[in-house]
Amino acid sequence: MVQMRKVLWWLIAGTRGGKNRLRIIKAVKEKPMNANQIAKKLDLDYKTVKHHLELLLENHVLTTMGEGYGKTYFLTDQMEDSLDILDEIMKKSKKGD
Repeated sequence: MVQMRKVLWWLIAGTRGGKNRLRIIKAVKEKPMNANQIAKKLDLDYKTVKHHLELLLENHVLTTMGEGYGKTYFLTDQMEDSLDILDEIMKKSKKGD
């Protein structure tokens, strides 16, 4: 859990793009989606979404099911267990605005 805390602080509060990564996490939490659906829902460029998704996958925040265009993104169990940390980061970093 300590590791996920560090990862989330870095991904959300510590780097450029943190606000969009937070938006992606919140969207996928609400409903698992593919990259195109996420881009449309958040009104973001598809390539930007893909970049953020790769970072979130590499850091075990998201996982996928399926392949190709229909690959669907879900929160990992570890991320599901760390949602309170995400709330804390949003409050302390003002990224949730």
